[in-house]
This record gives sequence, C-alpha cells and structure tokens, in this order.
Amino acid sequence: MKVLMVLTSHSQMGDTGHKTGFWLEEFTAPYYVFRDAGADITLASPKGGQPPVDPNSEADDALTDSTRRFSDDEQARQSLASTKKLGDVNIHEFDAVFYPGGHGPLWDLADDADSIKLLEEANKTGKVIGAVCHAPAIFKRPESPNGDYFVRGRTVTGFTNSEEEAAGLTSVVPFLVEDMLKENGGNYSRGDDWAPHIVVDGNLITGQNPASSEGAAKAVLQALQD
Repeated sequence: MKVLMVLTSHSQMGDTGHKTGFWLEEFTAPYYVFRDAGADITLASPKGGQPPVDPNSEADDALTDSTRRFSDDEQARQSLASTKKLGDVNIHEFDAVFYPGGHGPLWDLADDADSIKLLEEANKTGKVIGAVCHAPAIFKRPESPNGDYFVRGRTVTGFTNSEEEAAGLTSVVPFLVEDMLKENGGNYSRGDDWAPHIVVDGNLITGQNPASSEGAAKAVLQALQD
C-alpha cells in the first residue's frame, strides 16, 4: 500500500505579514494512520524540501497526541524536511494521494500545474484521493475526462464559510473553499463547525476541518481495502 502525501510550499498569509503553511495536526494524524497500517508513505510539495508549518498549529492549544508523537519521531521529521518535488512524482506508483490542509494550499496547490495534472491522472486511473480542511482547494482547477470540473456532481466537503469567518480570514484568503466547491458543481456537504465531518464519494474522500483529519485518513484506508 503506497500513499503519497502532498503538502503546500506557501508560507505567506496574503499581504498580512503573517505566516501560514500546512496545519501540523492535519499532516501528523493522517501520517500515523497510514504508517500504523503499514503503508509506504512518500511526501511531496511543489518546491520540495521542508514545507512551511503554520506557526499557529504549533501553539500549545493546537497540539494533539499525533503532533507530540511527531515531535519525538526523528525519522518522520527527516522525511518532512526532505519532501520530493511534486513535479518529479509519478502518481502511477501510488495507490492513494492525500492532501493535508492549512491555508497554504489556497495560494499554491489550488493553481499548481503539477498538482492539477497529478489529480486528473489519479482520478482517471481510479486512485483514492483524499483532502482535508482547506486542502479541497486543490479541486479548483482539475477536470474530469469529460472536461467538466473534477467535483461536478460529486459530494464533497471542506472548510466552511462560517469556520473561515470565525477564523477572521474571510477577507484575507484568495477564495472560500465552500464557495469554490459549490461554484464548480460539487454537492457541498457540511456538519457543525469544528466537528468531524467526512464525506466519501467513490474514490474521492474529503474532510471538513482539522477535527476531520484522522477520520478522513481512515476513510482512505477503508477505500483502499474495499
């Protein structure tokens, strides 16, 4: 079982001067779900090397069992520090691809040509595709073989407009994940703000928010075993 995890390389929160990146728990929880199940994990990002961690996700109140485990895991931290360049990755070598969130993907992965190509090929060949929280931003541009948006007619979730409003970033982000998924023809599904909500639609698995990261990864595993 080979799983590709794709992280953002973007570190700036618009022109606010604040840092962003990927949300640590949205990486660590799925990483350990996959690793503990015996998966062979490869990490990639648009620029390769160490992807930026959103500093807010390293604050004491954001830490979880999986982030603490990661901080003591030298092997995992070395893997994260040396991600492959996304353009050098062959999706045909993997069974599934999973995108952790954080605000970074809104700026780079949403429009990244290598990510778009990888997702279109993954979908065409029936790979399992997972994305959590802000990472469903990756579905902004990819198309299905028929030329429609990738998510058209599919049930999906992602960070809600009301969660973004609560975070105080509605006017900072380049687009709202919920609005984009709806505009692209997705059947947008949501649960309560900040509560776990995972949607499975065939080979496509999405999670609404940070609380959904572990459940989304478990759903990817289940899809691989079905």
